[in-house]
Amino acid sequence: MAGIAYTLDEVEETISQIKEVQAARVVAGDNNIIEEIHVLALPGKGPKQLVRDIESAVMAKYGVPIDHKKISIAQVEEEKAPKQQKARPKILNINSDVSGIKAKVSVKLALDGQECEGIATGPASQTERRRLVALASLNAIEKFIEGSYAFALEDVDLVSLGREKVAVSCISIVSPLGEQMFSGSAIARQSENDSVVRATLDAINRRFGFLIT
Repeated sequence: MAGIAYTLDEVEETISQIKEVQAARVVAGDNNIIEEIHVLALPGKGPKQLVRDIESAVMAKYGVPIDHKKISIAQVEEEKAPKQQKARPKILNINSDVSGIKAKVSVKLALDGQECEGIATGPASQTERRRLVALASLNAIEKFIEGSYAFALEDVDLVSLGREKVAVSCISIVSPLGEQMFSGSAIARQSENDSVVRATLDAINRRFGFLIT
């Protein structure tokens, strides 16, 4: 019987629901076939048992068998484990300045008492200014993680869904393990710029436990 269709986000979310798991990252190859699973976990359960739990969870939900050799477990002391629910950047301010045909956008974010500001400049067209907001957000995030990963903005747009305007951002995260693409969205409740930043953060928020470790 064919397996159930899945996205990498869904598989990571399923694995993260296992009690000891603090963060999970899934790497896929051609045809979305899972090639690697990297897990950050608490020491409450032995690595072999945790690997079996991961295999069982993925098989039960998606019908996908996983070779245990593809699963790597890194266990950390509980007091040193990243608190996923806290590892979320907060928006401090967003500034946009247009001078002639050029625009400059700065986005300042805060994370666990640290503040980082990202800056992006480019043509002052309406479409490009939206991209600059997303690029400035990514620039700020890269400062938090100190070069461990690189980000590429694939696209960002504002779309109409029902009665709402929604910002949608598509981001590629590049690491020594390869490249993965993720998307995020945010309803434009305050301003277009605010929703673009939130959509960009939404694309990577669930991976932040890995990005900052």
